[in-house]
Amino acid sequence: MNTNYINWNFDPEIINVFGISLRYYGLLFVTGLVVCYFLLRRIFRRENIPGKNLDMLTVYTVLGVFIGARLGHCLFYEPAYFLANPVEMFLPVRVLPQGGFEFTGYQGLASHGGVLGMFTALILHYVKTGQSLIRTLDFIALAAPLQGFFIRTANLMNSEIIGMPTDMPWAFIFRRVDNIPRHPAQLYEALTYLLIFIIMISLYCKKWNKTGTGAFTGICLILVFTARFFIGIY
Repeated sequence: MNTNYINWNFDPEIINVFGISLRYYGLLFVTGLVVCYFLLRRIFRRENIPGKNLDMLTVYTVLGVFIGARLGHCLFYEPAYFLANPVEMFLPVRVLPQGGFEFTGYQGLASHGGVLGMFTALILHYVKTGQSLIRTLDFIALAAPLQGFFIRTANLMNSEIIGMPTDMPWAFIFRRVDNIPRHPAQLYEALTYLLIFIIMISLYCKKWNKTGTGAFTGICLILVFTARFFIGIY
């Protein structure tokens, strides 16, 4: 057996101060949102769309994605536990058996719940601003793969969404999970999403005048789901 595999044993927690934990997942998730905001700000300026529309879209989308992702994890994966402990569903704490609370951060966010939350936010944005829903979706499609890159990188730091066992020389041994060499599926996805982002932005920067037609949304969905299908094999 190859003994030169990549040993991966990162602590998901960066620092803990007075019981408050800063984790790679939260840091990367927020970093992705901030980077995407500034990217969209440049796009909105280029398209001569009022900045207040983006500010409203940002607030609605951040809240929608976070609430949707959190509820998605709680209700899709651990409904019995969280329905019995609803405080933990909404607050970053764990109720201790002996009484009191422990700060844990929001451990558990589901991407499909986040997508549902995002679409809810987009509908609210359309109702408030009258900005074309399809056009807004096209703009989101330009930035979404970049956020996907940050999220899958965060999954790597958490040693989650790991791949199938393999003897490939670049296999990772996720020490926090087991001692089996595996495909780093989350890293595959992260790099693929970064490539998709580069493709999408390249099309847009070449003034491919298709925003507002759903073309960018369609291309993004096709590339992302095709990538996830093939990466899912590993």
